[in-house]
Amino acid sequence: MIAIIDYGMSNLRSVQRGLETVGADVRVIRTPSELAGARGIVLPGDGAFGQTMSNLAQDGWIEPLCAALERGVPFLGICLGMQLLFETSEELGEHRGLGILRGRVKKFPSGKVPQIGWNQLRVQPASRLLAGVPDQTFVYFVHSYYCEPLDPEVTTAQTEYGLDYASVVERGNIWGAQFHPEKSGKLGLRMLDNFRKTTEGRQWINGVNG
Repeated sequence: MIAIIDYGMSNLRSVQRGLETVGADVRVIRTPSELAGARGIVLPGDGAFGQTMSNLAQDGWIEPLCAALERGVPFLGICLGMQLLFETSEELGEHRGLGILRGRVKKFPSGKVPQIGWNQLRVQPASRLLAGVPDQTFVYFVHSYYCEPLDPEVTTAQTEYGLDYASVVERGNIWGAQFHPEKSGKLGLRMLDNFRKTTEGRQWINGVNG
């Protein structure tokens, strides 16, 4: 079962439909106790960073979520869900994130904000989430802030929007996508299927399902 966390601020149905389309057993969960037994966890994003962190803390999500990730449960953060993995965000003030990845979330310094629409991924060959996804693939973005990891090795795809920024991050069992794979057509579904396969205990070698 892949658990999609409902923290009261996100439109979850499109993510649920996307995962179901690729054959995943999906459940939207509303209490932290429902994380027990999940073979994968998805944290979608729709809202402000600080308010979302406040909701997660108030409802008791943070400790069991971090514990699940430490146990190696596959995790996918989408859009704001990726940003929450980092230490801090400057969105509407200074806010602390989950701190699972080192770095911060910053506002685009120039250009039209938010970035809404299709943009390209520069894909690194070692990306497991993007296995089978060609370089320069277009995916769908909606965001005003971007992630700046301190460790460049966690970045497995970049996108240019006034500057080059991390649009996919990966470390161990943890993946983040700044864009919306569930809204990115067939190749977006391919990414969700790649994530689904990690929850089934399959091994990956150089980005290839083995």
